[in-house]
Amino acid sequence: MSDGTIALEVEQGVGAREDRQDARRILRDLVRNKAALLGLAVVLAVATSALAAPLIAPFDPLAQEIANRLKPPGWVGTEARLRLLGTDHLGRDILSRLIFGARISIIIGLSAVMLAGTLGTLIGLIAGYEGGRVDDLCMRLTDTMLAMPFILLALAVIAVLGPSLLNIIMVLGVTSWVSYARVVRAEVLTLRTREFIAAAQALGGGGLRIVLRHLLPNVLTPVIVIATLEVARMIILESALSFLGLGVQPPTPTWGGMLADGRAYLSTAWWLATFPGLCIMLSVLGINLLGDWLRDVLDPRLKL
Repeated sequence: MSDGTIALEVEQGVGAREDRQDARRILRDLVRNKAALLGLAVVLAVATSALAAPLIAPFDPLAQEIANRLKPPGWVGTEARLRLLGTDHLGRDILSRLIFGARISIIIGLSAVMLAGTLGTLIGLIAGYEGGRVDDLCMRLTDTMLAMPFILLALAVIAVLGPSLLNIIMVLGVTSWVSYARVVRAEVLTLRTREFIAAAQALGGGGLRIVLRHLLPNVLTPVIVIATLEVARMIILESALSFLGLGVQPPTPTWGGMLADGRAYLSTAWWLATFPGLCIMLSVLGINLLGDWLRDVLDPRLKL
């Protein structure tokens, strides 16, 4: 075995040991952070509900039973089956609709964040690395997006294309890439003056290779943190659009749509609006708690 092979194996062993140490440190920090553990528990509960909705939902979320409308939480029907969270104005089971509604929130939240993150990171990389007129054009585009009212843009797009799951994802993704672009651009402006970028250019590395191999891996940490926190914002925006009637249309259950249905019964059937509102609040709170911890772990500047 040559000296070069031995050195390579030693280097790989050292790298693997450092990765294990980092993983143990992150796990230890998570266990010590009670707020992060609470956030993780909430996120896992919502994700599990979304993935296993057909298995854990006690009733069909679309089944209407007018004779059992507006039954309070804990009501037991003639079939001796418990309605844990009651029924709505059409006799549909609230708990089952909340469980299936989690699917819509998770799908839209994650898909919109992936779209916005990809678009914003790409624009930020191009603007930061190219500079000059390209940078000016990209930044003026971000300023234009920031000046455009979200609800007005959503109304215009939905009016033209119609409300659907895909259209909601497109609207949220296309209007939310600005924060990624500005952060990534700032990171690239700092990184492109570093020695390893100059060395890569001196060795004949092309712009695309430098961006993908040297710049992109170094800007992923803030992108991941932003994406985690943006999922919570996407859930709120999706709920707001559904509340206004611009989201996924009935009879598909959504938390925002259930909240809108319950506003007319606040004085007579408080549970119609209370439980969807609690689901939105707890989900957003859990994601934000987990995102704050992730930011503290991934950003070394906060440890100085």
